[in-house]
Amino acid sequence: MDDLTPRQERIMQRVRQDGFVAIDGLAEQFEVTPQTIRRDVNQLCATGLLRRHHGGAGLPSSVENVAYRARKVMQLDAKQRIARALAAEIPDQASLFVTLGTTNEEVARALLQHDGLRIITNNLNVATILTNNPTFEIILAGGVVRPRDRGITGEATIDFMRQFRVDFGITGISGIDADGTLLDFDYREVRVVQAIMAQARQFWLATDHSKFGRNAMVELGHLRELDALFTDREPPEAWQGQLRDAGVRVVVADQQ
Repeated sequence: MDDLTPRQERIMQRVRQDGFVAIDGLAEQFEVTPQTIRRDVNQLCATGLLRRHHGGAGLPSSVENVAYRARKVMQLDAKQRIARALAAEIPDQASLFVTLGTTNEEVARALLQHDGLRIITNNLNVATILTNNPTFEIILAGGVVRPRDRGITGEATIDFMRQFRVDFGITGISGIDADGTLLDFDYREVRVVQAIMAQARQFWLATDHSKFGRNAMVELGHLRELDALFTDREPPEAWQGQLRDAGVRVVVADQQ
């Protein structure tokens, strides 16, 4: 399910505000039947945006991410548009870190038309995609492979990343808290990304609109540490002021 209906968007806003919503209360608010709201909620739960509870729904778990196969298709059109916008700003002959995540896999596909990139990654999926361009040099980090998504993490990965100083560091994120804190689920992955942040001349975040207000357990950093944010919609008002104050460049992907 790539796009939410206006009612589903408003349901998500209500959940982010209150933490939990009751089916009957939503039916009354939107002047529709409880069955209609249940269908909306079931769709939102199927994509991992909500979690069902007795009589209603709440935010998904802050300790466990949505399964990788589900994430690959969630917001896919948005991820592809974000990837094209980001790739358009990467010059040929540049050096990059590319981290874990399904958005970064789309970034890798969008980079295939470039020439002479040098890419360091801890993502086996990204490395496999990038091998389709023979002009690229791909450097794969060592460490422990995570079977669920072929990500590589651990102390060896951190030490490996610290050997390089690159032009661009590109990452995704699992959630962005209301105070601008960047959040993820795996502390091992977070430590790798923090090492990359310190070694990249420009640090860019690629994330779709659904990550604003989403919970996750591990603190990665803050919006103010970004140089650029690539997304598919204008960030919600609660975050726009923070981005402006921090001087973060926001790129909203074309709808085409």
